[in-house]
Amino acid sequence: VQLQASGGGLVQAGDSLRLSCAASKLIFSSYTKGWFRQAPGKEREFVAAITGSGPSTFYADSVLGRSTIFRDNAKNTLYLQMNSLKPEDTADYYCAARMPTTQPPSLARSYDYWGQGTLVTVSS
Repeated sequence: VQLQASGGGLVQAGDSLRLSCAASKLIFSSYTKGWFRQAPGKEREFVAAITGSGPSTFYADSVLGRSTIFRDNAKNTLYLQMNSLKPEDTADYYCAARMPTTQPPSLARSYDYWGQGTLVTVSS
């Protein structure tokens, strides 16, 4: 089981960026998938999640209205479109996946699989 995140980079405040996460077909078809981020010196925090069925989407208040999580089933790829980026969005971004569960999608420890981080740096 692998998750491969990509798409990070250095951008200016107000710019947009799209992160990608390639996943195996099993994960993609039924698992809840999420994005988390971790800034230097801070704890990992929830950004967004999308369920396997439905799907339903969930967002952290800090990115609500500026970000969209979506998936491409044909490509087994998860995306996070981020707009109007702010310097406080600077962090390593991680994609994750978990089997269906009743635990909140924002709970990092509920996720079974993690990709490596992709760094997003937003300059002011």
